[in-house]
Amino acid sequence: MAKEITGALSIERSINKKYRKTLWTPFVKAIKKYWLIEPGDEIGVCISGGKDSMCMAVLFKMIHRITEIPFGLKFIVMDPGYNEANKKRIVDNAAICDIPITIFENNIFDVANSTDKNPCYLCARMRRGALYSKARDMGCNKIALGHHFSDVIETTVMAMFYGSQLQGMMPKLHSTNFPGMELIRPMYMIHEDDIISWAAYNDLHFLQCACRFTEQVENSRNKETTSKRREIKELIRSLKATNPGIESSIFNSIHNLCLDTFPSYKTNGELHSFLDDYYKD
Repeated sequence: MAKEITGALSIERSINKKYRKTLWTPFVKAIKKYWLIEPGDEIGVCISGGKDSMCMAVLFKMIHRITEIPFGLKFIVMDPGYNEANKKRIVDNAAICDIPITIFENNIFDVANSTDKNPCYLCARMRRGALYSKARDMGCNKIALGHHFSDVIETTVMAMFYGSQLQGMMPKLHSTNFPGMELIRPMYMIHEDDIISWAAYNDLHFLQCACRFTEQVENSRNKETTSKRREIKELIRSLKATNPGIESSIFNSIHNLCLDTFPSYKTNGELHSFLDDYYKD
């Protein structure tokens, strides 16, 4: 009788077999296309407790085992003030997936929740800064976040509809506050629905948003930013019913920007107009 495959081996096997085309292949493709991993890198894989970052951690563990590129990994979990149940869920999921996590604590939830003006934005900024700092202290030169293809699409559409600008999400960035550090997004070409399917297939249950502010405003239905993102998700889903390639079209459009057709654009924070060069010979 064949030996039953369980736990982390079963989870990895599902990526190698059932989800190879939807998870493994686009993960490797993004790494190669955008040069996300380079020889000598020490990458801090940031695990939030959600499905995206844990899937990313498993993919990193797999590619680290087989790649010829010499690089190191640290799996970092920041506890910004989770309750005990949520913290236990993260620890348990890491154990199930055989991910050797390092947990560090801070009081970001308390600080962010003390302001009435855009606490989610403040929380996100503080969390990223804390992750950069911890990763640097652990000898890393890069942090990896679990933003996926669907995040890229939704962010692009939200910026146009609600921010009055054409703005994408980069697959990697130099840190402005931590010299020598970079942020990479290796899930850049992976669809959220495929991550959800993978988690369900392996009977894995992850955190949604675990902050106290979200818990409070969930009842008051006052999550403006979240409701807008949900609105964009529903819009894109409805458009896919008549145009299945709509997401790919949006994704490809941010890779094929024709600046010559825009009346103005920003680069390095500076606004430029087509009139700047219009009358030049």
